[in-house]
Amino acid sequence: MRVVFIASGAFAIPTLDRLIADGTEIPLVISQPDRKAGRGRKLSPTPVKVAALGHGLNVVEASNINEADWGERVAALRVDVGVVIAFGQLIPQPFRDAIRGGCINLHASLLPKYRGAAPYQWAVLNGERETGVTVFKLVDRMDAGPILTTVSTTLVPSETSADLHDRLSLLGPDAMVSVIGMFADGQVPDGLIQDESQATIASKLSKDDSPIDWSLPADKLACHIHGMWRWPGATCRFQSADGKRDEGVTIARVQPIRGTGHGEPGLIDPDRHVVTGDGLLVIEQIKPQSGALMDWPAFVNGRHVATGDRFISTTPDHA
Repeated sequence: MRVVFIASGAFAIPTLDRLIADGTEIPLVISQPDRKAGRGRKLSPTPVKVAALGHGLNVVEASNINEADWGERVAALRVDVGVVIAFGQLIPQPFRDAIRGGCINLHASLLPKYRGAAPYQWAVLNGERETGVTVFKLVDRMDAGPILTTVSTTLVPSETSADLHDRLSLLGPDAMVSVIGMFADGQVPDGLIQDESQATIASKLSKDDSPIDWSLPADKLACHIHGMWRWPGATCRFQSADGKRDEGVTIARVQPIRGTGHGEPGLIDPDRHVVTGDGLLVIEQIKPQSGALMDWPAFVNGRHVATGDRFISTTPDHA
């Protein structure tokens, strides 16, 4: 089989590695252009570009895959199917039509639920008990094409969206390999039409979604905190009762527990648990605005956290 691999994000790398290991011919990898990143604002290639070059593959950058000549370029490759994963641009019909089997996409949800830019994040945010990956045929509408296969998995209550991203990426290779086999001998599978009545949208997250509302129940707060990690992060401010310490923090991992907190939501109790609107929250990992991610005991010791200190809900501009 010959495929053109169209991807940018790290989610695609396990599938790329598997296709190469299985002997799939990949005459071309298309990825997003290098972009400025980090404090030095140096140009950085996409994770897929780095991985593909490491395998000795031919990589080209596409700032706009809707440009007319892309269809001609990919048609000349005479590939069987286009594999699209975490690319970052919509693939136009002329491009898809230039490939014998069209384009297929690996998506990090059980479609038709969570169509859009942040599927695994919203699965965690909403406290889903099951999620997975879907391989489907690309059409003009976002994530709405016929389904070719799905692989399900149970969510672990303690995992963050970053954890889930990595775990789902490892489900992708088997799913994609099984689907690519459907295109052998000139076949083009039809797939299963999605049930539009079950469709939901997983909109892109932003820093406006970050602030923690401590008046929510502990289990809801856990979903919010875990769903926001690693980006944009669930944020608030830590303030000491004596007024000497006040800093922005991002909370990364927590555990909700039953219990009746004494005091207003956000207050730290004698056990160093946090009072919420219903129940208590045990913080496990936290990142100070000016520092690295650390375990909660290290933060407690470094800031001399005491009973009566508190976390304050903030607006996005004041986290």
